[in-house]
Amino acid sequence: MPKRFIVGNWKMHNTISQAETLIRDIVAKYQPHPSVELAVAPPYVALQAVSHLLADTPLQLAAQNVCAKDEGAFTGEISPPMLRELGCQYVIIGHSERRHLFGETDRIINEKIHATLHHGLRPIFCIGERLEEREGGQTPEVIQRQLQTGLAGVEAKDLGNITIAYEPVWAIGTGRAATVEQATEVHAAIRSFIATHWNLKAEHIRILYGGSVTADNAQALFQSPHINGALVGKACLNSESFVKIAEIAALDS
Repeated sequence: MPKRFIVGNWKMHNTISQAETLIRDIVAKYQPHPSVELAVAPPYVALQAVSHLLADTPLQLAAQNVCAKDEGAFTGEISPPMLRELGCQYVIIGHSERRHLFGETDRIINEKIHATLHHGLRPIFCIGERLEEREGGQTPEVIQRQLQTGLAGVEAKDLGNITIAYEPVWAIGTGRAATVEQATEVHAAIRSFIATHWNLKAEHIRILYGGSVTADNAQALFQSPHINGALVGKACLNSESFVKIAEIAALDS
């Protein structure tokens, strides 16, 4: 079983000063556990400040997005080398808000995954279906397409550096989390797809659940052997609830 992984995606919340306050609170409250890895993904402008505060702590730093290019005339974009220099270890790629609000395609996401791996960063690759796709029975088809295109060209030796996050779009920020059974079914299908297409045992691949994860439903989710952690949204903006989710992950690991 891989180490449990809890990632807090702050999205477009917290100024630099607010980010510093939140991370100090998290560091003060969190008691590290050998079976749990904890990471935070602040907005770009707060990455440097948070990186300094995470020095000499076990917490990891993630970016919320990245450009597939190293440099050039790409106004508003941030490259993998820039993130490396800021101290990032992880990058969230393909989040549903990037897909559906900013038009990121599976091909663009695939390019970002390759660029991230090339520069020694670890992708947190997000996939998931919309409500109409789930209600139409299309979840397996959507998940398979996103995996097949998003991971195209990735070698088996690199899969261990990729974390997959299943985030059903209909559960993000709605307060309506997927049931444990729904999440487990998709996580098992993801693991089976990877095992089949790369001809390897996929037990070591970390697959997180994201979508209205709270301290109230985390324990039930983590009881599933296929759920290796959580990509946390709203609940990570409060230090107590975020640390509580990490503590639950440690208890159930």
